[in-house]
Amino acid sequence: MGLFDRLSRVVRANLNDMVSKAEDPEKILEQAIIDMQEDLVQLRQAVARSIATQKRTEQQYNKNQSEANTWQQRAQLALQKGDENLAREALQRKKTVAETATVLKGQLDQQTAQVQTLKRNLIALESKISEAKTKKDMLKARASSAKANEQLQSTLGRLGTSSAMGAFERMEDKVMELEARSQAAHELGGADLENQFAALESGSDVDDELTAMKAQLAGGSVSQPVLEGASEHKTDSGTAPKSEVDDELEQLRKQIDNL
Repeated sequence: MGLFDRLSRVVRANLNDMVSKAEDPEKILEQAIIDMQEDLVQLRQAVARSIATQKRTEQQYNKNQSEANTWQQRAQLALQKGDENLAREALQRKKTVAETATVLKGQLDQQTAQVQTLKRNLIALESKISEAKTKKDMLKARASSAKANEQLQSTLGRLGTSSAMGAFERMEDKVMELEARSQAAHELGGADLENQFAALESGSDVDDELTAMKAQLAGGSVSQPVLEGASEHKTDSGTAPKSEVDDELEQLRKQIDNL
């Protein structure tokens, strides 16, 4: 029994899960309204049958009650005419009919109460159906809104990991890389320009000295920059002795001849 109970429980659980997944709120609500309307039709038919039965019972009761009154009047008439036996017979008929009328009255009271109960149930069911229709429309609107929101969230979720968003991210990284390279090139270009000017500025003294040497070789007179140590051999007038200048020029000529 333990194994069969477990298998039965597993089967019921699977069936319940399938039913839960298959339930569509809109379809279930529509079917519920249809079922309620079918119940309403059956209840109306039951009320109609009960009312018809009540009417027949009421007619039979009224008929027996009328016959009982008639036999009562006949018993009085027979007794007035001095026919006691006939009066007794009339009273016996009255008793029978009156007893039947009493039974019918009890049935009529029960049927009347039943009809009233069915009518109240009918009114209540009609009210519930009207309320259910209103609620059904609201629930359907809420279900549609929930489905639309779920689809939107699912779409947004897919966009977060889709190739399109991945492409945007890659292109953003690419643009940032290009911007970094452009900035680096700009900085390097500025550094090269500074280096070039620094080289020009550092080489100007050598170029000036070379120009002066060329002018001296050509016999021109170009002022020479004052070298360190020369201040010790300067005269009071600020010029070097002629012998030292001649010696320096002779050394330069020898160097040039050896080239």
